[in-house]
Amino acid sequence: MAQAVVSFVVQSLGNLLIQEALFLDGVSERVRQLQTELRLIQSYLQDADRRQDEDETLRTWISEIREAAYDSDDVIETYAIRVESRRSRVDVLNIIKRYASIIQKFIKIHQVGSQVEAILARIYDLTRSLETYGIRPERVGASSSMHGRQRALRRSYSHMVEDDIIGVEEDVNNLVSYLVNPDKSCKVVAICGMGGLGKTTMAKKVYHNSDVRHHFDSFAWAYISQQCQARDVWEGILFELISPSKEQREEIVNKREDEVAKMLYQVQMEKRCLVVLDDIWRAETWRYLRPAFPNEIGQGLTGSKILLTTRNRDVALDIDPTCFLHQPSCLNEDDSWELFQRKAFPTTDDPDFTISTEKEKIGREMVGKCGGLPLAIIVLGGLLAKKPTFYDWEMIRQNINSYLRRAEGREQLLGVSEVLAISYYELPYHLKPCFLHLAHYPETVKIATKKLIRIWVAEGIISLLQSEVELGNETMEDVAQRYLNELVERCMIQVVEKSSTGRIRTCQMHNLMRDLCCTKANEENFLQIVNSRNVNEPMDCFSLPMVSRTSSVGKIRRIALFLDQDINGFFLSQFKRQRHLRSLICFHEKTVQLKEWELMKSVFNNLKLLRVLDLEGIQGQGGKLPKEIGYLIHLRFLSLRNTDIDELPSTIGNLKCLQTLDLLTWNSTVQIPNVICKMERLRHLYLPESCGDGARKWQLFNLRNLQTLVNFPAEKCYVSDLIKLTNLRKLVVDDPTFGDIFKSQSVTFSCLESLFFVSTEDISVAQVVEGCPNIYKLQIEGPMDKLPEAHQISSKLAKLKLHGSRLEMDPMATLEKLPNLRILELQMDSYLGKELVCNSKGFPQLKSLLLWDLTDLEQWKLDKEAMPNLIRLKISNCTKLKMVPDGLRFVTTLQELEIRSMFRAFRNKLEQGGEDHYKVQHVPSLAFCYCDY
Repeated sequence: MAQAVVSFVVQSLGNLLIQEALFLDGVSERVRQLQTELRLIQSYLQDADRRQDEDETLRTWISEIREAAYDSDDVIETYAIRVESRRSRVDVLNIIKRYASIIQKFIKIHQVGSQVEAILARIYDLTRSLETYGIRPERVGASSSMHGRQRALRRSYSHMVEDDIIGVEEDVNNLVSYLVNPDKSCKVVAICGMGGLGKTTMAKKVYHNSDVRHHFDSFAWAYISQQCQARDVWEGILFELISPSKEQREEIVNKREDEVAKMLYQVQMEKRCLVVLDDIWRAETWRYLRPAFPNEIGQGLTGSKILLTTRNRDVALDIDPTCFLHQPSCLNEDDSWELFQRKAFPTTDDPDFTISTEKEKIGREMVGKCGGLPLAIIVLGGLLAKKPTFYDWEMIRQNINSYLRRAEGREQLLGVSEVLAISYYELPYHLKPCFLHLAHYPETVKIATKKLIRIWVAEGIISLLQSEVELGNETMEDVAQRYLNELVERCMIQVVEKSSTGRIRTCQMHNLMRDLCCTKANEENFLQIVNSRNVNEPMDCFSLPMVSRTSSVGKIRRIALFLDQDINGFFLSQFKRQRHLRSLICFHEKTVQLKEWELMKSVFNNLKLLRVLDLEGIQGQGGKLPKEIGYLIHLRFLSLRNTDIDELPSTIGNLKCLQTLDLLTWNSTVQIPNVICKMERLRHLYLPESCGDGARKWQLFNLRNLQTLVNFPAEKCYVSDLIKLTNLRKLVVDDPTFGDIFKSQSVTFSCLESLFFVSTEDISVAQVVEGCPNIYKLQIEGPMDKLPEAHQISSKLAKLKLHGSRLEMDPMATLEKLPNLRILELQMDSYLGKELVCNSKGFPQLKSLLLWDLTDLEQWKLDKEAMPNLIRLKISNCTKLKMVPDGLRFVTTLQELEIRSMFRAFRNKLEQGGEDHYKVQHVPSLAFCYCDY
């Protein structure tokens, strides 16, 4: 983690040296020297980060380095604030004041120089202490007693098969079928999931399955550690596959490495072998092992195969992109309780034994905290097996997480926290702050990834050299999305919902993985959570005793603020001592009310280094944001979404570093001064429906970095300005002249992926669509003569909403030809005809279809083999529609059918016993809403 911080600060100092060269005159050389020292120390940190859990002294050293890096950034940015303040006043100064300003400048330069000198001295002292702590750069293979113990305890042995395995019989049978069934041709079968999920246990059940034992000729089980040596693994597998004599074994040991690889290769070609690679972590490891495994594995005459377990989905796909990838689920409530009982009461042979009501109640509560993770349930059950009294159980319930994180008294088992923590230690340094940042979010919150990514970028967690970004079309947000995907691939976060384009829309963490995240965030002094109800007691991130409350070295730089309804005195008192704060994110379950927005002055006056300020959902009297917001010149992210702000001060124009500005407030109108054009670094701009009065037109053409523009202010801007915003990816515009800009054939929005616009009779929808060749999401509201031809629409289009289009020709004839359309919504008289026809092979990727308020629709024909991937269908207020199409019975993928605001007769046909029930009897979820008239 410290390596990530130092890397960011090194880059930040470089940027400041470029941007503030004039004003750093006299100290720039020392700042550059500071940057160099931090860069040199980076090489030591990768090894030190790995080893800090072994040694309190080493952990303190890392904390000091991290704080020195942060303080370096603070010094320069604080100086930049003073410079900016002087710049803003220079026009009104007279000659005398200008001389005074020059004198003041040299005083400030001297001060910043002294501060830089002090930090350099700290770093020199820390560097000299490297030898004392035995730290060497890049000691990747370094071992330790703690990590050695972890490896020893985690090592799997094929002959040790756990009897207590619950709820996986179907999964095991499915895995077996992919190994032995000749119709399921795959050379690799992979079990992938988070630590503690039972991957190895499941692999052992498959390995010892009777069908597997009869199918293969030879078997080998290899445990792959993070410090894997290819030759050792090859020899171990080879010895198991051929069972060599003592002489043969010695001969193999004396062979060259390439000869051992070739021999293992030949054995798998000549015999039908099953090789298990248990706990393989990196694709790089496979690249070392691959020479001993034939590419033809699983496809030749022998049919040798690989069964592997991993926490990283990418590893399996790197070995074989066509592999069968199984991702086990957590246990459900019943299976969790059964597994717990087997472990908590292992010696109970009495068939009439029952657990007391009191114990069962708190037992089920504790099992619920395990989140269905088998390892956690086993640890808990084993612990309670030695605690017979109700008092013992109650004490453990009160401190359950502290018990789960360690396997108390059981040397043969790692604690849950230790098992999960290995995933954290294995993260590359650039992913660690991304993971730790997730500790901000309460347990029950589904994390909106779009907002999360923008905060990562704003905080500098995602840092690339500008030259690297410019090499291709990849933006900082793309990099952040890639990092998020990698955390998913490593099974450290879970996907809740995906968008129509396949991007992660919301995510969450398993509660025990979140517990680990919060513990590490606390240890790294990454974050503090504060509850406004009791400001004197900082909360741990999990609200449980297991999180260490020991203070780390350094200042607080991030706060997650958990608000309740009593917050008026809170903002006046809480932030006076937090001048180094960089991020303030607010969370609340209920509406929170400020007495007046003026109370935020204390935040704006004191927290001048803030980069992220998220005030979403806060309500306050007065409605005008205090002018002191202008002091936050380093602010990159500002969200006022769902607040009741109705006026912004002109000082908002001082926020020239702002990247994200979210003004989607409760008020449809917010008075915004004509200063948005000053924010040239804006990347994402969400405006209210109306931006208030003002005679002067805004000029947005200089916002060249803008990627998102929601609610383009047609009354305040020239629509032609949009042409110069070439980096736009999302645009929401309600302007009757919007289509005019496409009349010139040279206008193309090549980056635009999402577009919502209002059409009029004068707009050529075909021209608009052709001008957006890479569009993924398209929403059109208003009348149009006809749809564009299928070839005029981007083949990438995944989501289409039509509202009030008043089309007279059946749109399905065109839309069914779009190869990647996944979501289609026809709303509010978007089609005025009486019949919809969907032909065979049409809509090959469609997953969701909504027909809403098509008041003239009478008949819908759906040919067999149309919509072969449809999952959700909703029909609402199409009151003339006589029946669902007969072809619906062939759509075997359909999981959800909702009928809303239709006549009772329509419902009766579809219910069990109705004449049309046979068409939908295969649908698992059939819902009727407001169909009683």
